[in-house]
Amino acid sequence: MYNKENSPFTPGSPVPVELFVGRSEQIKELIRYVGQISSGKQENVFLAGDRGIGKSSLASGLRYFVGTQKNILGIHTFLGRVTTLEEAVRHIFEQLLKETKKEAWFEDIAKFFGKYIKEIGLFGISVSFTPPEQDLKELVRNFPEALNNLLKKIKEQKSGLFIALDDINGLVEKVEFANWYKSFVDEVATHYKDFPVFIMLIGLPEKRDTLSRLQPSLMRIFRVVEIEKLSDKEVKDFLSIAFEKVGIKVEPDAMELMVRFSSGLPLLMHEIGDATFWIDTDGVINEKDAIAGVVKAAENIGQKYLDPKVYRAVRSPRYRSILRKLGKRPLSRNFMKRDVEAMLNEEEKRVFHNFLRRIRELGVIKADVERGPGAYRFVNEIYPIYIWMESERFKRA
Repeated sequence: MYNKENSPFTPGSPVPVELFVGRSEQIKELIRYVGQISSGKQENVFLAGDRGIGKSSLASGLRYFVGTQKNILGIHTFLGRVTTLEEAVRHIFEQLLKETKKEAWFEDIAKFFGKYIKEIGLFGISVSFTPPEQDLKELVRNFPEALNNLLKKIKEQKSGLFIALDDINGLVEKVEFANWYKSFVDEVATHYKDFPVFIMLIGLPEKRDTLSRLQPSLMRIFRVVEIEKLSDKEVKDFLSIAFEKVGIKVEPDAMELMVRFSSGLPLLMHEIGDATFWIDTDGVINEKDAIAGVVKAAENIGQKYLDPKVYRAVRSPRYRSILRKLGKRPLSRNFMKRDVEAMLNEEEKRVFHNFLRRIRELGVIKADVERGPGAYRFVNEIYPIYIWMESERFKRA
């Protein structure tokens, strides 16, 4: 048995900096915007992209770059479960604390936060920021002033602040957030001549639209950077680098198969790469290994994303039956409405239009404009495999 220790892939987490590939144009654009803060100008960016497209990895790589090359204090904080301004601001300052804890000048920063710092973890290896609610409300109201006071504290050590606020999809649904952010930017512009702070919101394209609807003038503030799928070459480069890192060779047919089913999505290439890494037993990945890896990745993806997003949302027996019949088709990413309709009974036909609308809303399929009216395609190559697997499981059961 071929011995292996750690997978080079990180499903569900930002990619390590050394494995980052692609996005060169977007990186150049973002670095240019970061450079603006050297003149004291505050910058605001909205990094938009679909789920699994690699937004967090790009933000993580950019934070590493500004810290090592621009001497900027950078934080990358996740706000997925945050729905209030108080919690958002607390997370920002807590992450700033954690990022500076390893610095020799941490004690100076700690004084700025007052008595509400608590050491946590074994031997106090980390810190938390736990002010009372009234003080948090005050921080929210005086956020520009608080950041400015922090900048004064670190100006001898750092040239500015980089703040990436990731997974803000819940927060941007609140009109309070939209109005607060607009007020923050306006106050900085009118009261602070030197404010070297770069803030990047990271979310889905439709959430950017939500912000624009809640506060129409807000979108004029942001420089919007959108990221698309990786090219097949970029996916191949990533997989090659990752497998070479652990001394595993990949045969051309196997590589072609993994690239195809990755569909240009970093989320999928990590799942497929990781599953194939653990399936391989001899240090050489052949086509059989890659097929098994794709099937295993489809199962993982389905359990993580399709089960909670689709199978639990689509509870109607007729919808479930239609979904299973989709899985009985020859495995393909594309399908025509009329072909599926021909497989349905009369009850299923009556709700088929609503079914298609629902799974489009859930991000499972989209209209295939190039193939004409009534044509649809799954958003990636993996989803139809899992739906087929579920259909087979149901049939056996």
